[in-house]
Amino acid sequence: MQREGLVCASALILTMMLGLAPLPARAEDKIQLAVFGFELIDSSLQGDIEGQHADDLARLSMIEEELKRMLTASGRYEIVDTTAAADAIDAAGYLHGCNGCEAKIADQLGADQALIGWVQKVSNLILNLNVGIREADSKRKVFAASVDIRGNTDESWRHGIRYLIKRRMFKDNSKIDRN
Repeated sequence: MQREGLVCASALILTMMLGLAPLPARAEDKIQLAVFGFELIDSSLQGDIEGQHADDLARLSMIEEELKRMLTASGRYEIVDTTAAADAIDAAGYLHGCNGCEAKIADQLGADQALIGWVQKVSNLILNLNVGIREADSKRKVFAASVDIRGNTDESWRHGIRYLIKRRMFKDNSKIDRN
């Protein structure tokens, strides 16, 4: 009985050493990611006349939460709370145009990487979702992707962020849930 247990344990150790079985992910193996709120660039005629719409601002929050959920579910990332940096974020203005200042803020929060996202609304028919990730210590861009969506609805925005994450960020799709 002891010999069988020793053989099984030895086989398991050999299998893990050869990389044939994945080891369980530990929190310290995950990338510490500061996700900053999505920003809206509304260059539509409607935006020029009426200003930002509450529906669009709600959709920004919706896709940010969906993005965080998907990144956490992937097992690759641990989301860092950015609340403590609210003043620095406000002082920076639009993070998508601050030439990497989000990396410094993420570094101060103890994150490995900084993620920014923004939506450019050209019209109620044409929108563009963008995500960029930088290393916090070096400011080096490690990921950037964009996807165009058609239609200004909750479902089109949700579909756009899911597509961007599943098909651009995680091309292998092996670690993403199907929801």
